[in-house]
Amino acid sequence: MSSDCIFCQIVAGDAPSAPIAETESTFAFMDIQPGSDGHLLVVPKRHSTDLRDVPAEDLSAVALESQRIAKHAFDAWGADGVNLLNCCGAEAWQTVFHFHMHVIPRYRDKDKDRLHLPFDPGVRGNPELIGTLAASMRESLGEE
Repeated sequence: MSSDCIFCQIVAGDAPSAPIAETESTFAFMDIQPGSDGHLLVVPKRHSTDLRDVPAEDLSAVALESQRIAKHAFDAWGADGVNLLNCCGAEAWQTVFHFHMHVIPRYRDKDKDRLHLPFDPGVRGNPELIGTLAASMRESLGEE
């Protein structure tokens, strides 16, 4: 636990939250800055800064609990879809540096859903650049 981490404080019960679910290794609670009605967070109880250093067992537990909760968003809240989102690093919009997964219900009714994609689906990228990036990632993965 990190004493200056708001999510660690929430998990410990030292900061207020609207809890949703708790397992042996995860804690889920409502996001106080929701992008849609029902937007919530699932965190590992053990502190990790981000996707790069979260232990595999915590990552797995958070992913499975996020999936379990996401399935219920359809019936509980009438969601039309659900996004799971992890932001790793400040440039990727991470603002609390304790690994977490956003479970974001999506709705056709835009009064319930205030999110917009930051890119245009269906717009093809540069094939040469895509190939170059694929090759550099394959090379990097081969070095593990």
